[in-house]
Amino acid sequence: MRRRLLSVTVPLQTRTLFSPPLLTSPSHHLLSRSKTHSASPHDEPYDPPFSPVAKAPNPKPKQSARAPNPKPKQAPKALPSGIHKPSLPLHSDLPFDFRYSYSETDPSLRPIGYREPPRFSPFGPGRLDRKWDGASAPATGEAAEDRVSEDRSSVLGDPLTEEEVDELVERYRHSDCSRQINLGKGGVTHNMLEDIHNHWKRAEAVRIKCLGVPTLDMDNVCFHLEDKTGGKIIYRHINILLLYRGQNYDPKQRPVIPLMLWKPLAPVYPRLVPKVAEGLTFEQTKELRNRGLNTPALMKLSMLQQILMHAA
Repeated sequence: MRRRLLSVTVPLQTRTLFSPPLLTSPSHHLLSRSKTHSASPHDEPYDPPFSPVAKAPNPKPKQSARAPNPKPKQAPKALPSGIHKPSLPLHSDLPFDFRYSYSETDPSLRPIGYREPPRFSPFGPGRLDRKWDGASAPATGEAAEDRVSEDRSSVLGDPLTEEEVDELVERYRHSDCSRQINLGKGGVTHNMLEDIHNHWKRAEAVRIKCLGVPTLDMDNVCFHLEDKTGGKIIYRHINILLLYRGQNYDPKQRPVIPLMLWKPLAPVYPRLVPKVAEGLTFEQTKELRNRGLNTPALMKLSMLQQILMHAA
């Protein structure tokens, strides 16, 4: 029995003592080196995990967490060849007064007050040689009407034939036209003139879609578009207009149109319905107004009839 037990236990001892995975693992070598031998960093070869970090000779001062990193100054970009930066103040030879809106304001009416000081020009300080009076920037010189009409006729050239008009209308009248400008409640604004000339660089006509209040007086809108741009309306259908630039239009000879940097506040104009009737005192006017309000109405109009009367 003893011999049999010895023969069984000897192989078990050899297996536990001579296990090859434990002896050949790299972690075993690291543990044995760290436990048995701890040499100085100068004695061992270069080993990043255990080598000391060299200090910089001139350390940079630490920046606070809140302070942003200073950005390097970039040199100003040079303009492309052939493009010169316009000198200030700008000068424009356009013969009309510069206003925010040309179709929704009456130049014959003078304001009785201002909501902001007239010295603040919407063109920016020192950017235009015209002075802002609170409602407009009047033209500096008197332009001869004959010369202006001659210049406009020379740009328009000969009148278009019916075939040429039909071709332009078919090209630009559709809703998917990329050369379109929306005309909103401000009417024909000053900056819109610059947009029209920008479209005329690459297109013979521009599509103008009128929306809102200006559609009540389309004749006034058409007049100011032709008068301020020098073009000609070749198509008009309800609220859609096509403005033609002319056969001899040269984008390089376009007029100088300074842009308004912000929308100026509208001045205070006289009331459309005065409080006091002409030839009456305030008490007499008030008595007649109360008498008319208390008088029974002869006929009542529905909302649809009122809309039709205003549209007519």
